[in-house]
Amino acid sequence: MRSLPYFCRGQVIRGFGRGSKELGIPTANFQDSVVDSLPADLSTGIYYGWGRVGNGDIHKMVMSIGWNPYYKNIKKSMETHLIHKFKEDFYGQMLSIVMVGYIRPERGFSSIDELITAIHSDIEEAKRKLDLPEHLKLKEDNFFRASISTTSSQLMNGH
Repeated sequence: MRSLPYFCRGQVIRGFGRGSKELGIPTANFQDSVVDSLPADLSTGIYYGWGRVGNGDIHKMVMSIGWNPYYKNIKKSMETHLIHKFKEDFYGQMLSIVMVGYIRPERGFSSIDELITAIHSDIEEAKRKLDLPEHLKLKEDNFFRASISTTSSQLMNGH
């Protein structure tokens, strides 16, 4: 995947409402324009990297890109789980992310418990990989140093 690392920024929108409620794993969804501008060589599946809400702290993250076979979505989505406990929702705020690596392709699951187990495994793998020096340095990238207007609908793909 030549497009990694991939940097993007967009407003957090309401998704399907399943992450927190059904899975206990809250996710932030990007608007369609961000999803539609993904490079063609980025396969669907699970990625890991760094994310920042507004001008807040930078956190480890995992992201699902695709159609979520368990739920049989008909629309491609990018769902980011920041590995941090937030006190409240951040709908409408700008989310800046850098995807640094690929964990696995998306796949179907026979039960919700199997899906939850896989997500927790993905989170643990992301935590381990993001501690590697080559990935830690991306946390300090200038992309995250820019101050973000919380009302902006600007998109930034690449640098």
